[in-house]
Amino acid sequence: MLHMPKHRGFPSRLPSTDFQFTIRQPVKKGLPPKLFQRERYADRRPPDRRADEGFMWALKEHFGEEPFERGNLDAGRLNWLFGREVIPAEDPFDPQSYEALLRLDMPRVERSFPDIFRPDWAPGGN
Repeated sequence: MLHMPKHRGFPSRLPSTDFQFTIRQPVKKGLPPKLFQRERYADRRPPDRRADEGFMWALKEHFGEEPFERGNLDAGRLNWLFGREVIPAEDPFDPQSYEALLRLDMPRVERSFPDIFRPDWAPGGN
């Protein structure tokens, strides 16, 4: 079985929803799902946008500007941010490794998700 670092203290989902932020176990066979940039269209449903915002807030609060391993972060949720606000922190970058290093592009995070920088903002509460 592949080694999958776990991010202790990272929220497992958006509060009061089924939007998952982390996975519990690594894949049993084969490689982890590949990270790739998913297109975010302007007409995405508000709950999906809130999930992106909550996940981005959790990444910012947990990791800040420091590089971090992909670990048990949900690939499906990461893919909505990957290549824009979440970028590779190493070269070469392996998009199918649980140990791949990522980092936040803070100027882009601030442009894309300005509300998460408000002191009164809370995930699932706004």
